Amino acid sequence: MVDALDYFWRVAEPFLAESDIEKGTMMGYPCLRTGGLFFASVHPESGDLIIKLSSKRVQDLIAQGIGKEFAPNGRTFREWVVIPRGDLTHAKELWSELLAEARRFVKRE
Repeated sequence: MVDALDYFWRVAEPFLAESDIEKGTMMGYPCLRTGGLFFASVHPESGDLIIKLSSKRVQDLIAQGIGKEFAPNGRTFREWVVIPRGDLTHAKELWSELLAEARRFVKRE
């Protein structure tokens, strides 16, 4: 079985090579940020990817069955979506695309 935290950092590696992206923590979860803004994380227990996108894009991903609401402690975050871990052996392309999309989104805010 692939460890999701290790997998997250492997997928994030090309992003971390860029000068404006760094590792951090958000609500105790390992995350990526740019310009001090968080844009992606991974849930350390479930291995789910958590990313920040426009609320419309979040709703689109949920409607497509790709994502789920991000609602820690019962409070839904409109601009965050959970991408369930699923089979990580085939997730690299999707995770990479979503990380890039999330990074673009926070840089525009």
